[in-house]
Amino acid sequence: MNRPKMRVVISQSMYFPWVGLLEQVRMADVFVHYDDVPFSKGSFVNRVQVKTTEGLRWMTVPLRDRRLGQRIDAVQVAPAAEWQPAHLGMLTRSFADAPHAGDALRLAKEVYDEGHSHLAGLARASLLALANYFGLTAATRFVDVEDLGIPGSGSDRVLAIVRDLRGSTYITGHGAARYLDHQAFERAGVEVEYMDYRLSPYPQFHGAFTPYVSGLDLVAHCGRGGVRNIGSGTMAWKEFLHESS
Repeated sequence: MNRPKMRVVISQSMYFPWVGLLEQVRMADVFVHYDDVPFSKGSFVNRVQVKTTEGLRWMTVPLRDRRLGQRIDAVQVAPAAEWQPAHLGMLTRSFADAPHAGDALRLAKEVYDEGHSHLAGLARASLLALANYFGLTAATRFVDVEDLGIPGSGSDRVLAIVRDLRGSTYITGHGAARYLDHQAFERAGVEVEYMDYRLSPYPQFHGAFTPYVSGLDLVAHCGRGGVRNIGSGTMAWKEFLHESS
């Protein structure tokens, strides 16, 4: 008898992330917050793009007292007064005249008002705020990887986490192709599926459409109806690697 399908997503938290991460939440039976790993400068944990009248701009959360190799969940953010007004200003200008701008700004303010002092908490709260707004969380269980107590790193640890959660399918973004041991997953009876991003366009201000901006942009322009644009699928790892080669 085949076991029920259990889809697992493992991801670092991201600051008001793009729609692609919301699509992973939508498909996950279990979503693992993977924030006990080293913070990488240039990642999307503390920054995201926003469209403006001057083009795309990075909205970056400044950090304080960061050390090389420091874990994401140990990184502190700078005092709110040093960046939150600027971020709200950028969002206000970006979403000016958008039909649901009030919803997007309210979500941002609610996350800021929670007063997160550490990056992982801030990024995680911003992801969940977007996911809750679009009604994506009811069927998903969220887990902090630290609570699982599984050591190791890289592909071996990812597989151990999926197996511990009784996962039958591991859904991941494209970056995993650089390090994932697909054969090991296959031997363990775990399917690996890569995101097949559809990049669904929606009415968007400030030039040609781009999907690679904060999910707040989808909120501002489409409101809760934007959930219709959160609909990418997946493809099996062999097909993905073949198409990527």
